[in-house]
Amino acid sequence: MNLPPLARPAAYRLGELDTVRVSSPVMELRTLRYFVAVAEELHFGRAAARLHMSQPPLSRAIKQLETDLGALLLRRSAAGVTLTPAGATLLNEARTLLDQADQVRVRVAAAAGAAVLTVGMLGDSTDRGATRPAAVYRRQPPGIEVRIRETDLTDPTCGLRAGLVDIALTRAPFDETGLTVHDLRADPVGAVLRGVQECVQAVLWNGTVGMAPLGHDLPGELAVVPLTDMAPSRVVAAWNEGDTNPLIRSFVQIATAAYRH
Repeated sequence: MNLPPLARPAAYRLGELDTVRVSSPVMELRTLRYFVAVAEELHFGRAAARLHMSQPPLSRAIKQLETDLGALLLRRSAAGVTLTPAGATLLNEARTLLDQADQVRVRVAAAAGAAVLTVGMLGDSTDRGATRPAAVYRRQPPGIEVRIRETDLTDPTCGLRAGLVDIALTRAPFDETGLTVHDLRADPVGAVLRGVQECVQAVLWNGTVGMAPLGHDLPGELAVVPLTDMAPSRVVAAWNEGDTNPLIRSFVQIATAAYRH
């Protein structure tokens, strides 16, 4: 029996291979950043605030990501969000991919000779760990120059508002309008005294008492009395909202890790 020759699919006929289109979802780094924010916050509202966007487009982006991957990444409920096993796997992989992408941008900037990061810090800070992130950062990508600019408490943004620095390592509170603020640590605070009697006299005379975070070294004649009803002092990294400088992102990652130890 003579069978007719098998016909090739039209898209794959010889001489026409250059016209073949393969339709497949493209996973964007931006979408991965959206997912990481939701996975870390476990709440769409908080993640949207962190990303400086409204919640509906964030929800749509995550839903589209689930569709593209063919997997349920998040379980949604009135109480919030939990990760599925697939979501937990993607979170680990996404963090690695985003870190690698940031490092690529940093290395390209270094190779282009434009890798200078100016960091603002409080010059009178008692926090010895404030300079640790900059020291660690200098040892990371080759060719990165880190410049430190110190200010006092008259400018808690350490020159950020004036455009003198790229990022500030400082303490809140301050006006955060137009800034992205990333919390690094929260320190309980106390009143700095030479003795208990000084505290009594300050209250009686309506005087003032100096305050400082607990756990920092002070001169021998001074002591810190914990203030249990006062909000902690927040150590933060701050930079201008919308600044996409890859050096800032990688510095924040290193600072976050440094303040955990």
